[in-house]
Amino acid sequence: MIDFLLGTAVLVLPQGNLPLLAGIGAVKGAVALKRHLSNKKGAADEAGTAAADAEPAATAARALRPKTPTPGEGVPPVTLEWSNLSCHWSSKKQKKQQRKGEPGSKQILFGLSGAARPGRLLALMGPSGSGKTTLLNSLASHVPANTGMRLTGELYVNGVQSTEANHRQAYVEQSDNFYSMLSVAETLTMAAQLQMAPGLPEASKQSYVDNLISVLGLAKSRDTRVGDEKIRGLSGGEKKRLAIGCELISSPSLLFLDEPTTGLDSFQAEKVVATLKQLASAGHTVVCSIHQPRSSIFGLFDDLLLLSEGRCVYSGPAEEALPYFEQLGHSCPAHYNPAEFVADLISIDYSSPEVEEESKARVQGLVDAWAASAGGKAAAEAAAAHKHMSRTPSGELALGSVNSGPVAGWARQFRLLLRRSWRQITRDKAAAMARLSSNVSSAVIFGAIFWRMQKKQSNIQDRMGLLQVAAINTAMSALVKTITVFPKERAIVNRERTRKAYNVLPYLSAKLLAELPVSCVFPLVFGVVVYPFTGLNPKPVRFARFLGILTLESFTAAALGLSVGAAAPNADAAVAIGPAVMLVWIIFGGYYCNSENIPSALRWLPRCSLIKHSFEALCINEFQGAEFELDEGGRGMKTEFELDEGGRGMKTGEDVLSWLSFGHTSIRKTLGSEARILGFYYWLTYCILRAGKPKFQPVEAAAAAAALPEPAAAAAPAAAAVVEEVQDEAAVAAAAAEPVLLGSS
Repeated sequence: MIDFLLGTAVLVLPQGNLPLLAGIGAVKGAVALKRHLSNKKGAADEAGTAAADAEPAATAARALRPKTPTPGEGVPPVTLEWSNLSCHWSSKKQKKQQRKGEPGSKQILFGLSGAARPGRLLALMGPSGSGKTTLLNSLASHVPANTGMRLTGELYVNGVQSTEANHRQAYVEQSDNFYSMLSVAETLTMAAQLQMAPGLPEASKQSYVDNLISVLGLAKSRDTRVGDEKIRGLSGGEKKRLAIGCELISSPSLLFLDEPTTGLDSFQAEKVVATLKQLASAGHTVVCSIHQPRSSIFGLFDDLLLLSEGRCVYSGPAEEALPYFEQLGHSCPAHYNPAEFVADLISIDYSSPEVEEESKARVQGLVDAWAASAGGKAAAEAAAAHKHMSRTPSGELALGSVNSGPVAGWARQFRLLLRRSWRQITRDKAAAMARLSSNVSSAVIFGAIFWRMQKKQSNIQDRMGLLQVAAINTAMSALVKTITVFPKERAIVNRERTRKAYNVLPYLSAKLLAELPVSCVFPLVFGVVVYPFTGLNPKPVRFARFLGILTLESFTAAALGLSVGAAAPNADAAVAIGPAVMLVWIIFGGYYCNSENIPSALRWLPRCSLIKHSFEALCINEFQGAEFELDEGGRGMKTEFELDEGGRGMKTGEDVLSWLSFGHTSIRKTLGSEARILGFYYWLTYCILRAGKPKFQPVEAAAAAAALPEPAAAAAPAAAAVVEEVQDEAAVAAAAAEPVLLGSS
């Protein structure tokens, strides 16, 4: 009974994460004590200097307070116009139907035309599936490249093709991904250091960040870490405003946002949209897709574009939308949210065939009414004017130079990214303690199971089993940690590479160097605990080799995790693929099947197995030069090794290595093979990341656009007016050369 209780305690207590709880408790206690002493000292110092510092602090606060933004201030104004914009999607099945002459594509957008102007906030609204996100991505040239997707139409920036206009634009994604251990100020400062011109004084960059924090309403959370699902940090609204701030670093004239209020409560959503309204008032052209906002948010919109089934129902000033629908016989009830009213009005109800037919007829009537209205006709005339203007020289209307690559040099990129990676790794104490606890727990369990192994024949199998599970535990620990973290980090890297903030090589080099010292700790702790417990070869040099082999294997498994995380489409796929790949390397790891008995077509697998090379090195380190007691009377391991004195078994470690087919190599050769696998996985990760840079679908000139009639005489004055407006806006293009402080005069 006592043995049963002791055995249960040995297996259960380490799994209860008692080392983790003790470690976390110690860390929290130390932090609390340090904070208490710091607050006590700070309170005494503050009491003595509050009066002297009051006036300078007030003066500094007035100096940092942003001025009221005015339209056109800080960024060159940009007018974005689009005409006859359509989107078709064809799946593989639909392509087969096309080859058979059947309708084989789905049209998402139907010949849309419109404009977004500086100083105004344009909201794209519509029910789910209406095409508002596709329209937003098309306007931002942010539709992911796909062979089944086809975009046609024309995009103009200040009257020239968007591909020819050197304008600055930014795109805020719906998901907010950040380095969780960095604060708001550190995140924005890092973006400024990477994207602003290196010759710009550091004081100007810091002033820009300080002003940006004030404008975004993040002053209270300046030193708060971003946080994630494990660590409490910023609220959802604060994260969204931080995402906007990261995009504003480059002073874009055009700002696109994909449903910025998704997942936020009504209060936070209103604060985010109020920030967008403020940015539009400062001269930015802001376009966002949004789904069913509250009435106070609807009142912040300057312009509104309503979509239903990919067709335009209304496009114009937001305050004129309700009067327009009232003229058509659809009045909004008193005290009713106008956003909900228009959303219900343009939605199709699929609850029954009769209701569906009725709602489709209503929506089609609204679409036809808009096409016949003055606003719809004006959009058609603008399309004709665009065709005329596309022939004007684009060089005169360009908005200034836009960087074709990172502004920072390789060394500066590496230094900044190394600092960021180091902060992220060293500050994540909870993850470090959890991983440390896991390794200590495993070491204690293995030590209890293989306690003080003897030199008997039966202990040969025990030693091989211990070395095998040690190799597997080390590899899986490093792999699982990497594949659960890196896919999320890859999303951040892809977003920053889209901004042309840095290249892959300095990023990957900085990440690997920052993780090097921390990643060494866990296999070393595991080895330090399990080695003396189990009674492995007591020579110090053998102990040092044991630790070195496990450390190298840990790096190799982490490199495998990087490759899987870089190739997998998301974190869930990486978690599924990584262990499956590792299982193959475990099977061919040298313990479960002898490499000499593997079919010739699969002989390459053991040579690629990181488990096999680690297990082989561990066995050579343990068994080389070792001697074992022979069994009597046929007990023990029955092999062909049988001596004259009547004993049976393997007397020397060389016999064991020969039995495992490890007698033809050395530790140096196996570690060399492991190092080559490590280098291969690093190289593979680099190649995947470099090739995985986001690519976007271009907007093709529609064949129908070529058939448009020449601009009529009635449209000529409108075209001339637009050209004159563009020439006036080009006069301020010099402001785009350097980032401008928000709110500065």
